[in-house]
Amino acid sequence: MSLTNRWVWLLAGLLLGIAAAAPVMAAPAASVGFQHLAIPDGAGPRIEVGVWYPSNAAAEAQPLELFTQTVAKDGPIAGDHLPLVVISHGNGGGFAGHYDTALALAKAGFVVAALTHTGDNYKDQSRATDMAERPRQLHVLTDYMLQSWAEHHFIDPNRVGAFGFSSGGFTVLVAAGGEPDLGKVAPHCAEHPKFFDCGLVAAHPVSADAIRAMRWVHDPRLKAVAVAAPAIGYAFAPDGLKSVTAKIDLWRAEDDHVLPHPLYAEAVRTALPTPPTYHVVPHADHFDFLAPCTEALAKVAPYICKSEPGFDRAAFHADFDAQVVRFFEKNLKD
Repeated sequence: MSLTNRWVWLLAGLLLGIAAAAPVMAAPAASVGFQHLAIPDGAGPRIEVGVWYPSNAAAEAQPLELFTQTVAKDGPIAGDHLPLVVISHGNGGGFAGHYDTALALAKAGFVVAALTHTGDNYKDQSRATDMAERPRQLHVLTDYMLQSWAEHHFIDPNRVGAFGFSSGGFTVLVAAGGEPDLGKVAPHCAEHPKFFDCGLVAAHPVSADAIRAMRWVHDPRLKAVAVAAPAIGYAFAPDGLKSVTAKIDLWRAEDDHVLPHPLYAEAVRTALPTPPTYHVVPHADHFDFLAPCTEALAKVAPYICKSEPGFDRAAFHADFDAQVVRFFEKNLKD
């Protein structure tokens, strides 16, 4: 064998060895699977949950409350060691309110589980100001997805994140280790009685004894948390977030008329021990973080479907969803 041929064979062998040792990347899933569940909660009624995940089954248009999504209903899951993102909606919302973000994450290879908070949803406001219930319920959901869901063995328990909007933003911050001081709510509302959160407290008052009895449930499994327009941000100031170690992606609507600047998202930003990635969305209002409205939803709840003139909610969500996906891809790595 000539010297030249010997080097060709050596090089070929080296390349083949590298190829054999390199991890094989799974091909992206063809579509998104979806399940609609009711999961047990030992402290209350069953919790309504939507689950999105990568699938190779054929997808078709399916109704989702007042939306329509293209999914493979109950289709088989595709992939392995998949990251999990749990979603907490805002006051009076439901599991479907961020379905577009869930779809984007599932298309990118995430398992996504969103719950409807018992006692704080569009059908039932009986526990709308029992804020400690929210992170507890989110913990129940996370436990279920990692331990009891039929496909839980496809999830990597070391790659768990959370997304929350408004009261859901408060929820995921508590889950990530936040300790709010709800004793600040009364003086805040004495100064700002017309603010949305103060109207909610007036409609569903909470006694000082009940506030003192609240116990906050944290979840150290959360490695990354995306927070949009968080409620009661001022209750975390100045050091209520000192124990948060998860990576934080924080979003604020520039013209938020529900949770006005600087008492909410900005208060969270300044209280975090490590600066978050921080986005201020020009000309956006509070409800622009919800999925773009359908005509049916606009008829039922027009107040959450109104944007400032010239603000394109659909265009914003295309960018928002992509950025949220990138945040979790970066911070929930293998």
